[in-house]
Amino acid sequence: MKPFTAKGFIHLASFWHRDWLYTFQNEAIMEDNIKSQYLQPHPIFSHLDSGKIEAISQLLKLKTYGKGDTFSYGEGSYHKVCLLLKGRIKIAGVDEMGGELIKDILTAPDIFGDLSLEGAVDKEEYAIALTAGTVIGSFPVADFKKILEDNSRMALDYAHTVNKKLRRLEDRHSDLVFRDAKHRLIRFIKSWALSDGSRIGNKIILLNYLTHSDIAGVIATSRQSVNVLFNELRDSGLLRYDRKRIELTDTAIWN
Repeated sequence: MKPFTAKGFIHLASFWHRDWLYTFQNEAIMEDNIKSQYLQPHPIFSHLDSGKIEAISQLLKLKTYGKGDTFSYGEGSYHKVCLLLKGRIKIAGVDEMGGELIKDILTAPDIFGDLSLEGAVDKEEYAIALTAGTVIGSFPVADFKKILEDNSRMALDYAHTVNKKLRRLEDRHSDLVFRDAKHRLIRFIKSWALSDGSRIGNKIILLNYLTHSDIAGVIATSRQSVNVLFNELRDSGLLRYDRKRIELTDTAIWN
């Protein structure tokens, strides 16, 4: 058996380097392809051609979260515009007593984070994954501004999306002033069914991934009140529910 020479070692090291570089380049291409596949159907990006999607995807940071994992938007120069690409999250903050304050529930595809693009997001605001395999993409605000500047149609779609979110927020504030807890719950379930429900026959089915505490936080009441109100709606024949799902049985009411 011939001894392993310095020349042989250099040749082997060169082979390993080429093999590593080839693997690295292939993984980078695969990652960009995965990013592009997530971006393409998102409403804000759906009008862009594949070349622009591919270029933008190189700026996107993509991560998958497990149920209960948290995601912070950062602060200062690290503020982010975030895309919910798969799954469901709740947007939360901290109340005056140090407890969790539920601000919104989002279902993919959606957008959140520093939507003003001016660093106006609460530094204590964060997202919590409600489902396993939740996928979130994020851009630094500076990068996202540049993307909007280069794509006027996308800028219009972004403005339209943010305006819709603002109108929904205004509706929620109006509900808090003019509607009681029962009607706020009914309107919340209607909105939930519209965004995330599945129609099966004459029923609308919702996967029950929200706790009564989550719902109470969104409609500004107590967990005990939500429990009582759900029982009232069940006894009235408007819905059935268990830990896994909610069945909306009177579609004339829930549509």
